[in-house]
Amino acid sequence: MEKIKVLLVEDEPTLAMIIKDTLDGNEFDITLAANGEEGLSRYAEINPDTPVSEVQFPLKETEELSFITSAPATSTQDPNERVIFQRLEEQTNVHIDWTCFVSDQFSDKKNLALAQFGNLPDGLFNAGMSDYDLLRYAKQGIIIPLENLIDKYMPNLQAVFEKYPEYRTMCTAPDGHIYSFPWIEQLGAGKEAIQAIGDIPYINKKWLDYLGLEIPTTTDELEQVLIQFRDHAEELEKEFSIEGDVIPMSFIINNGDQDPAILINGFGEGYGDTGDHFAVTDEGKVIYTTVQEGYKEGIEWLHKLVTEDLVDPEAFTQEWSTYVAKGKNHRYGLCFTWDIANIDNNTDYVMLPALTGPDGMRNITRQNNSETSGFDRGRCVLTSSCRNTALAAAWIDQMYAPLQSPQNNWGTYGEEDSFNIFELSTNKDGGEMLKHMDLGEQSPVEVREAQSVNGPLAVLNEYYDVYVTQPEDAKWRLDNMHETYVQDMNSKYVYPNVFMSIDDTNKVSQYDTDIKKYAEQKKADWILNGGIEEEWDSYLEKMEKYGLSDYLSIKQKYFDQYQESLSAEK
Repeated sequence: MEKIKVLLVEDEPTLAMIIKDTLDGNEFDITLAANGEEGLSRYAEINPDTPVSEVQFPLKETEELSFITSAPATSTQDPNERVIFQRLEEQTNVHIDWTCFVSDQFSDKKNLALAQFGNLPDGLFNAGMSDYDLLRYAKQGIIIPLENLIDKYMPNLQAVFEKYPEYRTMCTAPDGHIYSFPWIEQLGAGKEAIQAIGDIPYINKKWLDYLGLEIPTTTDELEQVLIQFRDHAEELEKEFSIEGDVIPMSFIINNGDQDPAILINGFGEGYGDTGDHFAVTDEGKVIYTTVQEGYKEGIEWLHKLVTEDLVDPEAFTQEWSTYVAKGKNHRYGLCFTWDIANIDNNTDYVMLPALTGPDGMRNITRQNNSETSGFDRGRCVLTSSCRNTALAAAWIDQMYAPLQSPQNNWGTYGEEDSFNIFELSTNKDGGEMLKHMDLGEQSPVEVREAQSVNGPLAVLNEYYDVYVTQPEDAKWRLDNMHETYVQDMNSKYVYPNVFMSIDDTNKVSQYDTDIKKYAEQKKADWILNGGIEEEWDSYLEKMEKYGLSDYLSIKQKYFDQYQESLSAEK
């Protein structure tokens, strides 16, 4: 097979060799040039297919690319006003023509934009692509395969794939193509990964201490503590100047990290419930959590708490803003979230440990996909309208640079008119390192939303204290998770992030629509109104009619394939 000729113009010898080693192989014939003059001379000699000098930054002449992205409603809707993108334009001489949509409208707006086949942007930066989206738009010719561009023009992403080949595997569709650039955030690994638990229950330690109560360790003890919060409400309101009524326990039902499902892990088999309602037994069998006996028992217990006036009546209808507003008024005895600082503060609250159930079961079911840390397959795509794919790939590769990725993920430094996430410091070897600033009383979510740009990136565990410090809130969370939960993470497996065929993706999408929707409707209804025992058999029958057995067989097939691929890598 005839090799592709590549001319690499780079004045830094070490970097030149790294790039050459990345590209060199059976497919490429690499010629090095130390500067532009030598590059021009060598260009005439070898006639390369695509001169890499054309995408060496900064470009000699300004080039333009067009991207669609999204941003929270609370932040600027002009990405070029963000310091991160301003610096990237200076560093690359690439101007981005952005079309930005408000985050909560992005899904619909994105689909409408991609329907304009003759007027597509070069790519979607915060693409928000599901697996179904990736396969559907690829089949329609709207988005393009990327693996050759990755291999040829993206040394930063290549380095990540070489270090962690499982990420390349997870990005690869069943047809062998890669259709998207991923978002990767490593904070810990395995059971120690920060993503292992999302719906953490935080209990008000200040109230416990005032009432002379210990942190509960069983479901019965928690119930009694919540009763004490209820019965001493007036006393607590007066002592701590609480605005509004004391709320023993609040949550947002079926809302990811704000759901109370973690409380029922101590019932029955100990699987409780997960965000997608799947779990894997230690024998490698994929199960649906909401049809297990332990789930039924746990839901009955949660309903009991409702009947005892221990649960916020708005927990079944409230939005995030309402949930946070009550938290900021210090009204919660127990609430659920990723980071309590976004609801109240991490001084007054502690993580509630795994609760032992009535039959002695004690377990924490980890979140699915958490084994490979934070990972989003469909974060960025290029469309078939992109004419300068080499430039687009090379520009996106800048997002994967070790100093750039943390900024895209969390925020930046050097902003004059707003709070900065980082200061530019140095590591122990004197290299540049981003040092997290003390957030003080600032909400991590709000500060990061004002500066971060998200999109494709990779923050790896080995970057910490070399290129970036760990966020203080993340370190606090990891340390406390390690102390509170790791010893009770008994399950061997989590369901992995698999890439299904378009036929199976279509089936799963329909099953999610029917099965998940029905399960979550009944979950909310049963916790609020009771009746799970009387309706259980008919509920199981209806779940089967919706196709639960077939759903589980599809999920099992891909779980088994993933385990086989791990064995092959070893």
